[in-house]
Amino acid sequence: MTLCILIILLILSLTCGNAQEPPRDSILLHPDGSVTFLYQNPDAKSVKVYCDCKLRKETPIIRTENYHSAKMSKDSSGFWAYTTPPLPPEVYTYQFGSDKRRFPDPTNPDSIRVSRKKMSVFTVGGTPQTDLYVSNPMRGKMDTLEFQSAHEEKTRRVIVYTPPHYSESFSYPVLYLLHGLNGNETAWNDRGRAAQILDNLIAQGKAMPMILVMPDANPVCLVSQNESVSLFKNILLYPKWAAMEFEKCYPEMDSLLSSRYRFSTRAGCRAVAGLSAGAKQSANLANLYDSTFSSVGLFSPVVGKKQLPKNTFSQYWISSGTGDLFRLQINKFCKKMQRKHVPYTMYSSAGGHTWRNWRVYFSEYVQTLFWLD
Repeated sequence: MTLCILIILLILSLTCGNAQEPPRDSILLHPDGSVTFLYQNPDAKSVKVYCDCKLRKETPIIRTENYHSAKMSKDSSGFWAYTTPPLPPEVYTYQFGSDKRRFPDPTNPDSIRVSRKKMSVFTVGGTPQTDLYVSNPMRGKMDTLEFQSAHEEKTRRVIVYTPPHYSESFSYPVLYLLHGLNGNETAWNDRGRAAQILDNLIAQGKAMPMILVMPDANPVCLVSQNESVSLFKNILLYPKWAAMEFEKCYPEMDSLLSSRYRFSTRAGCRAVAGLSAGAKQSANLANLYDSTFSSVGLFSPVVGKKQLPKNTFSQYWISSGTGDLFRLQINKFCKKMQRKHVPYTMYSSAGGHTWRNWRVYFSEYVQTLFWLD
């Protein structure tokens, strides 16, 4: 018996001695708001982290979404690490770089596409706003659909969010949510955290349960079907947006989705909102389809005289950062609204033409919708 016990202990000691170190989290969030990035590659000669956050103490807190880089240090176990100074609560994106290439964090399942790049994501919480960006246990459902537009002779993709406890016996109000120049149907769901925000606000009783429709609204070169399309090429194609091809296919899309989901047919149960160029499309939709949308949300809108309201059915909610590159144009648009006696709500914030503002605008805007009943 004693010999058997000794043999068992020997086997256990050998097994434990050869056991590999348990995997580490690739992102360590510290109580003071600082973050440690970890990447395991003992064979790499050097590794950098690229992030849209403050990486060094001497660097001012950034108000844009530009990427900064820092060299990581390797420990004896082959892990590369870098720790930031305390960061403001926000959603951040990052990549690692090694051997002349950049890549998302291979151990972080939360990743999004930013233009042609795949980026990893982390959130520094601690405020009621950033808490909205974290997944709620009571989650809505996300469906990705395609529809053939007879008007355009194109296939478009659409992401449809249905709220938690979605019921086939109840009809829901609908918000169409449009991306900007270099986005697609995934933009609001990925960078905008729209599903997480809506899940949390519904759970808190601050937003009505609603269906969210996020289409690929690009007039040409659908980004969802050609991920090699660059920002520069989209800028060159921007004049095509004036033809309003997407806006003209709205009736087809709404008819198809209404046949598959429980869209309410009551007056006041449709809204449309968008950011930047998508805000222009939202204003165009309100003018093309009179008395369809009870509310129009314009986030950092790129708008002009043609987007001024042609009806008084819709309530307008306009938002902009004081540092937005289109701020002067937005102020002129609002003055023209006043001269036409069109009621609107203006939400102003700090910062510029960035997702950090658009997430806030969406959070505030959806709390204003569909409370008339």
